[in-house]
Amino acid sequence: MKQKVKSIDLGLIDYKEAWDYQEKIFDGIVQTKVNNRTLPILEQIPTNNYLIFCEHPHVYTLGKSGHESNLLVNEQQLKEKSATYYKINRGGDITYHGPGQVVGYPILDLDNFFTDIHKYLRYLEEMVILTLAEYGIDAGRSTGETGVWIDAENPQKARKICAMGVRASRWVTMHGFALNVNADLNYFGNIIPCGIVDKAVTSMDKELGQKVDEQEVKKKLEKHFADLFNCTII
Repeated sequence: MKQKVKSIDLGLIDYKEAWDYQEKIFDGIVQTKVNNRTLPILEQIPTNNYLIFCEHPHVYTLGKSGHESNLLVNEQQLKEKSATYYKINRGGDITYHGPGQVVGYPILDLDNFFTDIHKYLRYLEEMVILTLAEYGIDAGRSTGETGVWIDAENPQKARKICAMGVRASRWVTMHGFALNVNADLNYFGNIIPCGIVDKAVTSMDKELGQKVDEQEVKKKLEKHFADLFNCTII
């Protein structure tokens, strides 16, 4: 029987508000798993799975393995750019979120799917790669670097179109991916994205030369997510 994954679209939401929302769901799933350990199998409560979409006002987030020096603006300059900044509990370095970006936060109990974080990240990348292919964008992976890239094998042309950073505890995931659809790429100029100094960033609208329907992109991401994780989106 296929696992069910509940899809929720929060729309435009403050980063901290969305982070708190994630934490509440995440903590609830973890607590259910802890409680289940003391119960007979027939009394255990099934854990739920979620795929949360949203969009954030301009914000920079720094992961646990990141360096604050990769933020190239000070507090006053952040205010002038109407941007906020948070240190957060995902993996990875610094990244930018903003309007025109499709952000996805899968909160999954991987015990319902497979217990392999490496495989989980590759599936998220594949979901984005397959979605981009539907728009005629040939994207792939960059060796040793998480996320989705275009022309990754060519150092002069390599550009990142989707960043990823996740957290997992007791095989429950949170945080996720940020796909640049119609994003203002100028904001990436205020950071060293993901701590990588020699590669550019891009977006779907830049690659295609026209604006892209973000709701359509989400539907395609959902479809490929469901296929890869062998689940039903509800």
